[in-house]
Amino acid sequence: MEFPRITPPDQQAHREAVARHEQLTKPAGSLGRLEKLGVWATACQGVCPPHPFVRPQVVVFAGDHGIAAHGVSAYPREVTQQMVGNFLSGGAAVNVLAAAAGAAVRVVDVAVDCDPATVAGPPLITRHKVRRGSGAIHRQDALTDAEVTQALGAGVTIADEEVDRGADLLVAGDMGIGNTTPAAVLVAALTGAEPVAVVGRGSGIDDAGWMRKTAAIRDALRRARPVVGDPIALVRTAGGADIAAMTGFLAQAAVRRTPVILDGVAVGAAAMLAEELAPGARQWWVAGHRSVEPAHTMALQHLELEPILDLGMRLGEGSGAVAALPLVQMAVRVLAEMATFADAGVSGPAGAPSPAR
Repeated sequence: MEFPRITPPDQQAHREAVARHEQLTKPAGSLGRLEKLGVWATACQGVCPPHPFVRPQVVVFAGDHGIAAHGVSAYPREVTQQMVGNFLSGGAAVNVLAAAAGAAVRVVDVAVDCDPATVAGPPLITRHKVRRGSGAIHRQDALTDAEVTQALGAGVTIADEEVDRGADLLVAGDMGIGNTTPAAVLVAALTGAEPVAVVGRGSGIDDAGWMRKTAAIRDALRRARPVVGDPIALVRTAGGADIAAMTGFLAQAAVRRTPVILDGVAVGAAAMLAEELAPGARQWWVAGHRSVEPAHTMALQHLELEPILDLGMRLGEGSGAVAALPLVQMAVRVLAEMATFADAGVSGPAGAPSPAR
């Protein structure tokens, strides 16, 4: 799949935002990262001063992974399907966090290992289903070529659907027991890291589980490295339908000039693939947080993104990104609503012209 050339955020709006920060009633730079976040949001919106985001939208991509049957997770695979129901009933962490932050949540079954007829909820949930679970990547490919194309296309379609409905900021979330294993493999393949450097505790595995997971990542990485130069072949070999769909979603968000707050390691792996397929897409993203998964730090470094939060989170679902959303909104409102020195009749820095009275 080919994506159109990515148009970067508006540089004129970026310059105007930087200049406006110099005129606000505070010492220059005194709000630290909030100032940079506000400038980024302004450039994405293409207008200064910016306006608060009015329709932030979370999309949780749900999918199972064959590797989960090989002792790499603390939870059984059926939890993925059960959590889809939990999202739909509003009982998951991301539902609670999104409600507090003013965002809506949508869940999409891309590859949950169940019959679509057994999924409670409207058909919209399963409309983009690619398959029932992805392959066990230490022994077989995750997907076929046709399934990679279908999953990427699903992500593109979902991004278009949400933007066309009025979403002005997007968050990709993930739900899939065992998904930190393929995510770690993808990060290791794209960064050249060794298995032991990327393996984490995921859902809370014990030492024996950690050793099984390390061995699985090692074996999957052997299969992945020969195709590392081809992101489509890489996600086919070592990813999964949910990761492929998130890849398409993140790339298409940039095509549609819609900003994204990234979540944890699974989304980070998809973001690395999206940047490979649509160079420059990362300019439309900010990193909501840093997961405790070691592969996530590597993904952020690879993408040259600095996380907004570092709270020791490792849940997924989009939870870390949504937790950062209020800070992004604050950063926008500072630029939009804070008085300038001239507006407030406050003297600027020493040597600057005094405000008119």
